[in-house]
Amino acid sequence: MTAVPMNEGAAGRDGWEQRWLLPGELLAEGARSRPRRTGRDWAVDGLFFALSAAAWLLLLIDLPSRYYLPGWMVAVDPWLGAFACLALWWRREHPLAVGLALIPVTALSSCGFGAVTFGILNLGLRLPLRTALLVLVGHFVAVTPYLVEYAIPHEGGYMALSFMVAYYLFFFAWGASVRLRRQLVLRLRADARRERAEHTRRLVDARRTEREAIAREMHDVLAHRISLLSVHAGALAYRTDASAGGAKPLSDAEIGDSARVIRDTAHQALEELREVLTVLRGRGRGEEGPQPGVADIGGLVTEAERAGQRVVYTRDLDAGAAAKLRATVQRTAYRVVQEGLTNARKHAPGVPVQVAVGGAPGQGLTVAVRNALPARPSPAGIPGAGAGLAGLEERAALEGGALWHGPNASGTEFELVAELPWGPTPLGRDPSNSKDQPQLPPH
Repeated sequence: MTAVPMNEGAAGRDGWEQRWLLPGELLAEGARSRPRRTGRDWAVDGLFFALSAAAWLLLLIDLPSRYYLPGWMVAVDPWLGAFACLALWWRREHPLAVGLALIPVTALSSCGFGAVTFGILNLGLRLPLRTALLVLVGHFVAVTPYLVEYAIPHEGGYMALSFMVAYYLFFFAWGASVRLRRQLVLRLRADARRERAEHTRRLVDARRTEREAIAREMHDVLAHRISLLSVHAGALAYRTDASAGGAKPLSDAEIGDSARVIRDTAHQALEELREVLTVLRGRGRGEEGPQPGVADIGGLVTEAERAGQRVVYTRDLDAGAAAKLRATVQRTAYRVVQEGLTNARKHAPGVPVQVAVGGAPGQGLTVAVRNALPARPSPAGIPGAGAGLAGLEERAALEGGALWHGPNASGTEFELVAELPWGPTPLGRDPSNSKDQPQLPPH
């Protein structure tokens, strides 16, 4: 029987019970073929040996009354019985060898009756069922000549035969039932260990998912604000450098306006960062402040225009119906526009941007951000992590929608298009399965 190691934590708490009250097979390491005996095992082995020795002694005293046995059988009977009693000490390590060695004892010795009884029990306990049955059949075959020649005529007739068969089958079934119970315990322990490992894995996955969600939220929130801050600061620095070169100097009012815009943008970035960090420190998502939605996209476009970005905003959406969209869908739509405007400022500065939001119940919500591709790549003035679009794809997939980004078919425009469900996510859809995600037409 294959042994499975006990849990280390349980071993520390229940060391006394393990050393003295549990079988060694339930405590041994899986790779160990010969488990060490526990206190219980020594007690059981000692009891079996004592009972076998007592039976040997009683039958030895009764042996002279069996006048019908041949002399040579009377001579070897005690020695075979003693051998059987001693062999029981190796029944744990070598159950098959001991079972086979007891077959001649069954055939020739009445003094070894007690030891053979425990050997039969050991067959059912420690050997596979098919192997144990074959050895048991060998014992029945070996004892048959003695039963036919001596037991039936002189020791009770066919009643002795029936008793012998029932006696051996009872102890064999007892051993097999104990074996099945131990196997059940081992399976339950393995199932519990797998469940603990699975629970740990689920916790790790949940923590990783939460970290990814927080990182995605921080990117979406801060990248937009910091890019606006960089644009305003860059414009102020450019105007200041131009004034130093002889151009018309900036007035105090213009410098003050630019400084206020930079200050307000920095304050907004810090406030949004504080909200995200509040979640990171352990407060529940139910304690977050109001989250941006479809109705806030207009303000997002206004901020971009204040930063000098040229944006054409088209909205084909009923305000009342849009207000009933799920909050997470509205937030995803807002983040798509935010990321599109931020990327346009990074990679195509000065290029007009088209923002379109449309949809209706039963049709879905479509959000698109398009800008002409610049003639040559823009120098990397605003750094970025490059993870925004990947985060948006995850957001869209979690909502049961899809996101596409890249140059259009003609290669003249860069498009960022998201299609999101209007109603609840369909039951049974697995957002991680690409087959379950709606496929966007080529652009």
